[in-house]
Amino acid sequence: MRQPERWLGLLLGGLLAAVLAGCADTRYAAQSAGGHLQLLAAARPIDDWLADPQTPDALRQRLSLAQALRRFSVTALHLPDNASYTRFASLPRRYVVWNVVAAPEWSLELKTWCFPVAGCVGYRGYFAEADAQAHAAELRAQGLEASVYGVPAYSTLGWMNWLGGDPLLSTFVHLPDGELARLMFHELAHQVLYVPGDTAFNESFATAVERLGGAHWLTTQATPQAREAFAALDVRRQQFRALTRSTRLQLAHIYQDHDPSSPDHQGLVTQKAAVMQDFRARYAVLKHSWGGYAGYDTWVAQANNAAFGAQAAYDDWVPAFDALFAREGRHWPRFYAAAKQLARNPEAERLQQLQALLTDAAVAPSRTAALTVTLSPRETE
Repeated sequence: MRQPERWLGLLLGGLLAAVLAGCADTRYAAQSAGGHLQLLAAARPIDDWLADPQTPDALRQRLSLAQALRRFSVTALHLPDNASYTRFASLPRRYVVWNVVAAPEWSLELKTWCFPVAGCVGYRGYFAEADAQAHAAELRAQGLEASVYGVPAYSTLGWMNWLGGDPLLSTFVHLPDGELARLMFHELAHQVLYVPGDTAFNESFATAVERLGGAHWLTTQATPQAREAFAALDVRRQQFRALTRSTRLQLAHIYQDHDPSSPDHQGLVTQKAAVMQDFRARYAVLKHSWGGYAGYDTWVAQANNAAFGAQAAYDDWVPAFDALFAREGRHWPRFYAAAKQLARNPEAERLQQLQALLTDAAVAPSRTAALTVTLSPRETE
């Protein structure tokens, strides 16, 4: 491709990425396109990095591992075999984007932004943290609870494969082995199935793939040291997620009775404050049991309806997809086909079938227990 045509392709790709991310206005579209263009311009083939004598040994090892994970994702998990994760870009920051989420004061339901291709999504992504914080401040001024969190990777749903695919990034390539595996499997799963406008379905499906696929990789491919490191990390994560899940349930119970005109309104304000205080107190106990590990401190300090609501999107339907995987005989192509069939149903019917799968998982725990002890959605670790 000639140079002018190449950059035209990059520009079009960046604009499409902006649409996928959800660009509702020109300024937002510009930062989305510009940010993605920078990623594409910085990325070069992994083989080039490996052949470069200037590549540090530590990075060389991580890129080799990523190549092995990519092969495993294709041969063992039947994830797409395309250009994604065949290139690498080094970025001068900790995260590739920062997401903004928001929710009302008396609800865990996320505010959504609706766009072409992506449908309605419960977040808005920025390539500069300052821009994300500024938008969160605007949402708070509207009376919403808002949260900003860094994201190490995102998916363009396969639309960018003609331009080299989603690249490996310095924001996640140095994660522990098990974490790198689950992140890559999660993002590739979005290329298998994506339902416009259903964030909980999409993220729960991808999370189920990362958990199940990660368990398979850890069991069959990882070193004993990697398995041990992951086990220690995952104990903390599972305990923290159990705590946040129970807190969400408590808050949801309070919110269902909320009526701002009721004489009991102040009592509900007090109850909400008590739940949040109890959440932080229980976290302090957990932290002590971890020997003072502080990886969740920032999340806990800033926890609000938006943060809890965003986390729920990665949680709610995962056991249902675990049950579906078991029902399909732990056979990846059949599992993907069944999930796609679910996705084709109208929303009400889709939710009804997911709920039936949840019930199936609850009454037949022996079929899914082995599937639920491994990987869980990303937080701050």
